[in-house]
Amino acid sequence: MAYGTASGPDDIERYYTDIRGGRAPSPEHLQELKDRYAAIGNRFPLLDITRRQAEGLARALNEAAGGERYRSYLGMKHSPPTIPEGVARMREDGIERAVGLVMAPHWSGMSVETYVERVERAVADEDGPRFTFVRWWYDRPEFVAFLAGRVRTALERVAPEDRADSAVAFSAHSLPVRPVDDGSPRCLRCADPRCQVECAYRGQLQDTAARVAAHLGLEQEVVVAWQSAGRTGDPWWGPALEDVIGTLAAKGHPAVVVCSAGFVADHLEILYDLDVEALDAAREAGIRMVRTEMPNDDPAFLAAVAAAIRDHVTEEGIAR
Repeated sequence: MAYGTASGPDDIERYYTDIRGGRAPSPEHLQELKDRYAAIGNRFPLLDITRRQAEGLARALNEAAGGERYRSYLGMKHSPPTIPEGVARMREDGIERAVGLVMAPHWSGMSVETYVERVERAVADEDGPRFTFVRWWYDRPEFVAFLAGRVRTALERVAPEDRADSAVAFSAHSLPVRPVDDGSPRCLRCADPRCQVECAYRGQLQDTAARVAAHLGLEQEVVVAWQSAGRTGDPWWGPALEDVIGTLAAKGHPAVVVCSAGFVADHLEILYDLDVEALDAAREAGIRMVRTEMPNDDPAFLAAVAAAIRDHVTEEGIAR
């Protein structure tokens, strides 16, 4: 499962309205989104990339299983083929057991759990399939090693004389927040028990940064930042990536490597939010910014996710 995308310029209003729960955007906000897509050449690659990811996962799983044990189905949250459509296709094909996985490594009640809820509603409307869910996989050693390789490659693009003094920023999609009784922040619409002590989503991103830094033995400054905050009156997770870039520049870092660890594909939040907005912020601050290449359908990345699925199937005791 993945977030979904407009299929082209003429589909942007439909897509934006769906994201807003059926409420049409203002003309100003709609034009702003259209301008963002125009700035990246009106590219809408997420569906094609997610389809290749699904197909590649099935191949990786079946190669390890030594047969045709797995079939992949696609479900998008805000565009066709939708999650209910994907579940319906499973049912038509006679699938009895299914593993649900969102192409997002970190868990939040406002992100991954909303996909789970859509699957469960679709299953409740009819009979089956029976689902289990891989809710997060950011901590898989294979995925950590993959991200580390991407960070290493990006650091090699920094001038040798600047590399040691560079910084590395790990980012994920910001979410709106609210304070709980002790004053600490949680995601706005998340009341999940996993977040009673602290926010699991924020903690998992911080853990990602720590794991990758340890894997590489990084001596550079490592920070966590948030990107792609929405337009609401609520506060969102911060600090924003653009602000972090400015702070790093003010501290004298000549360059920053940005690893958008919360995303796994090239789409608007990467091609515009990083390659246009964040890059502009870096230029204004006088610091060089290099971002890591996105996983997309890289076989090494898909092998890491496939390993998470295989272990989940084993732990759940799912029969052939």
